[in-house]
Amino acid sequence: MEPEVEQQQADAEQQPDAAVPWAMQIAVRYDKSALPQEMSVCEVTARAVLELLADPRAVDGEWAGAVAAWEGMHIRKLVRRARGIRWDKAQSVPGVTVGEGPAQARAFVPGPVRPLPPEIDTLQVSGTSYPADQPSSVEDPVLVTVAISPLVDMTSGKAAAQCAHAAQRAYRALQRDSPDLASAWQRDGFRLKVIRPTRQEWADWEDAPVHIIDAGFTELDGPTETTRARW
Repeated sequence: MEPEVEQQQADAEQQPDAAVPWAMQIAVRYDKSALPQEMSVCEVTARAVLELLADPRAVDGEWAGAVAAWEGMHIRKLVRRARGIRWDKAQSVPGVTVGEGPAQARAFVPGPVRPLPPEIDTLQVSGTSYPADQPSSVEDPVLVTVAISPLVDMTSGKAAAQCAHAAQRAYRALQRDSPDLASAWQRDGFRLKVIRPTRQEWADWEDAPVHIIDAGFTELDGPTETTRARW
């Protein structure tokens, strides 16, 4: 299977406005007094994106046009961090929030990267990091597992975006090829596990149906495989 490339810049010819790229903005809660583990942040970020995509407003409601336009491009996600009142204010912008304890993420309806609502525009994009010394706490069995490449260094925010890319591709593949499994996954709240395999384990994932290759417009230098997903 050919890897699916997730570029960080939309194809100008496919955009509603060729001069302005589109993206899905995502806010992750960042409370220094109760920082969640990086794996949990990656998992709730992916789940927030999936809950938005499965929301009736995104399927055939008021969000459907924006989601369809965005998915018709090389999809882009930007993860920002929010704390305190800024996190609270971000909840007023259309989107979906998913949380597990201190790990919380809100995926917003996709749109042009500028102008942005002030509640989002003030949130910082770069340098978001969470403790990464613990594995996922999600209990097996899970339908979908996402693996982060052990060959690449990424901030937590970047890793969360890449995990969300992989989960999104997995969901769309299941909808296409195994709709009953896709529906069951949705009923389970899109529960998934994110892992950091060893180099040997990563090699064993070569046959995974989803491979995400980042185009290298932000943190990474050139096209780089970041995540894989399988079920």
